[in-house]
Amino acid sequence: MATHWTIGADAADPHRLAAFWAEALGYIAEPGYDDPDGASLIDPDGRGPAISFLRVPEPKTAKNRFHIDIRVAGEPPWNMPEREQLIRAKVEALRAAGATELRDEFYGDDLGHVVMLDPEGNEFCVA
Repeated sequence: MATHWTIGADAADPHRLAAFWAEALGYIAEPGYDDPDGASLIDPDGRGPAISFLRVPEPKTAKNRFHIDIRVAGEPPWNMPEREQLIRAKVEALRAAGATELRDEFYGDDLGHVVMLDPEGNEFCVA
């Protein structure tokens, strides 16, 4: 049996960051979690890990050593033009939610993933 686990994240504004990631992942606020210096999200289907955000005083200073990949295209085999359309649509939605697009990464001639920053500068990829 797998162990239940939570991804923990430092944040300058935990509620703003939690709202962004709830939108990005389709998560919801954890019922009963009420902390002005923290926020917690859960997968409403109970499959993915919880994510908690804790207010910290220091700013982010370096590249993440660990990051989230948002996989919108499902599992292979892929129709690569359809996969790219799914990725581009998610990238646009995340930009509207406050993310910044950094760069496209290609696998040969095909879009592999898009590297982005969340509202506090944490790197993640959309694939």
